[in-house]
Amino acid sequence: MDVFKEMTMLSLEQATVLPYLSYRLAMDGMKVIRLEHPVYGDPNRMIGENRLGEERMNTYFMAINAGKKCVTLDLGSPEGRNILKDLIINLKVDIFATNQLPRNYEKLGIDYGTLKSIKPDIVWVGLTGFGPDSNEAAYDPILQARGGLMELTGNAGEDPQVVGIPLPDMGTSEHAYGLIMKALVKRAMTGEGSRIDVSMFMSTTSWLTVPICLTKSFGNKISRRGNTHEFFAPVSVYETKDGYVYIAVGNDRQFASMTQLPGFEKLARPEYEKNKGRIGDVRNLNDMINACTKTKTTAEMIEMCNKATIAISRVNTIEEVIEDEYVKGAMLTSRDPKTGTQIWMAPPPFMTPFLKESNRQMTFPPRFGEHNAEVYGDIGYTQEQMAGLKEKGII
Repeated sequence: MDVFKEMTMLSLEQATVLPYLSYRLAMDGMKVIRLEHPVYGDPNRMIGENRLGEERMNTYFMAINAGKKCVTLDLGSPEGRNILKDLIINLKVDIFATNQLPRNYEKLGIDYGTLKSIKPDIVWVGLTGFGPDSNEAAYDPILQARGGLMELTGNAGEDPQVVGIPLPDMGTSEHAYGLIMKALVKRAMTGEGSRIDVSMFMSTTSWLTVPICLTKSFGNKISRRGNTHEFFAPVSVYETKDGYVYIAVGNDRQFASMTQLPGFEKLARPEYEKNKGRIGDVRNLNDMINACTKTKTTAEMIEMCNKATIAISRVNTIEEVIEDEYVKGAMLTSRDPKTGTQIWMAPPPFMTPFLKESNRQMTFPPRFGEHNAEVYGDIGYTQEQMAGLKEKGII
């Protein structure tokens, strides 16, 4: 039995950090129900292009929300909080997650103590910018700036840059995913629930393994270096006749092989035999290599380096990544039953039984409040009751 199919996650989510986490769990086959305020909803629904011709279903929202259901609920009202209790009990919710500010937990009735009193073995997840004791607002680029990622990204002597993907968001999601698996194992063994708090800032700084160790321990100055490596050379982007390649030489033996490539013989200098010498003269070394690579096409460079077991890659566009032999058949897909629109999504980090069974198909990202009738009906609310709740702005 695929145990995840028997589990339900209720997620009061918006933006990226929590929607990506719940999306990862939806890939496992878990029943994920996203909760949104009946008026404001998730602001990310309005980001990107409106390709479907309807409100709150813009393209940016689609990337990480397939495989979920969506209900609306105003938790700011006592009636809304009672409905949340009904959802927790009647849906037998295994995981409740939120990325609300901590000051809103008790006000909305979503604090761990309240939900634990409703369902003692619930796994409660709170994703915050700086931890459960802080209400400081946090967006991914702010965390990249404060967490050191921007200091490490860009060319030396030039402006710091953001990383090309939202690592504070998605890295926090991955850390939370692991902690949820740990909590589910604990619950299976002991019957006990868990409270999980993950700080996006601490998640971000946890990736700074080498920079923090060397800075604090040995007084090193670690900063951005463009495409080069702090400790290995040659490692960089080099120009070819028709594009760019990235070459990474990991040891002295590989560099010796590089000096034997046709047209690269001039690199065979005594001072370059050891990595220390290459690092010490990295700028001149890279200029020499670039002069060599510019005489070759990208395809020629890849063929030569592959034969010599030297790590190399074309610097791919996203369009080229999509056509990579490993990616092309691994992407997830979803088709809108209403408009027939099909979307493709990034491949999962690993193949789950659920994705294998579904042939990598997921349900289309949910429309705003799309599953109100289904979910509330399943827990006993009549059409008349739901109409009344909608009229009062509760759902």
